Amino acid sequence: MAWLLEFRLLGPVEAVVDGRPVALPAAKPRALLAVLLLDRNRVVSVGRLVEDLWGDEPPETATKALQGYVSQLRKALGADRLLTKPPGYSLRVEDGELDLDRFEVLAREGRELLGSGESKAAAKRLAEALELWRGTPFAEFESEPFARDAGARLEDARLAALEERIEADLALGRHARLIPELEELVAREPLRERPRAQLMLALYRSGRQAEALDAFQQGRRVLVEELGIDPSPRLQQLHGAILRQESGLEPARATPAQDHFVDVAAIVLRVGDRGERA
Repeated sequence: MAWLLEFRLLGPVEAVVDGRPVALPAAKPRALLAVLLLDRNRVVSVGRLVEDLWGDEPPETATKALQGYVSQLRKALGADRLLTKPPGYSLRVEDGELDLDRFEVLAREGRELLGSGESKAAAKRLAEALELWRGTPFAEFESEPFARDAGARLEDARLAALEERIEADLALGRHARLIPELEELVAREPLRERPRAQLMLALYRSGRQAEALDAFQQGRRVLVEELGIDPSPRLQQLHGAILRQESGLEPARATPAQDHFVDVAAIVLRVGDRGERA
């Protein structure tokens, strides 16, 4: 009987067989599994694996140690999964077995639904994508050379999906309930302008214009102090639109048969155009 195997990267690295976590080896072999999962179904050279696991100054025993880690993973996952293919190794992962693949599919579908104006379906799909996350990726491999950049890329993908889910919720008129989530997100990611723009819009739509304007000023201070730059033109245009109480900032009225896609960037461009014509 074939095993039902699942791999998980969106949090602590795990392999699950028939619903039960596999007892994986300690740190280095688990890091090797993470690297191979990032390049699933592709041959990763021995030299690249040594560099990812040990950096620029690997020990003389690195290649031999790598062979030992491969052997340990084969015992845990099955010899038909981790294949020797010159000049290195390849981990076979089938469709749907890796949580990262499922996340990317759901996020892409959600993004497409959002772009076509199907806000309710987009919010649901993007929420499903985000539910796959169990923690910070590669946090257990802080000392491994590959972990920082790979972890940052995955975290950026998560934040992008979260911002798009919030965009869909804004389009559905859920601005009041979004404010606590957006305040927490802005506090964690003060240099990201999209969630700050979303917070400003949610506050304004909730009748909290002064707080929306204050959110902009806080963002300006952070950008000047941290990066020495002003907010982007789009964020400045949104600030001006809130000052003028532009009607275009109000949520579209949805009919039962139709969703309305409300894109913060599109709102900014629209109200900006009005300001230029005035």
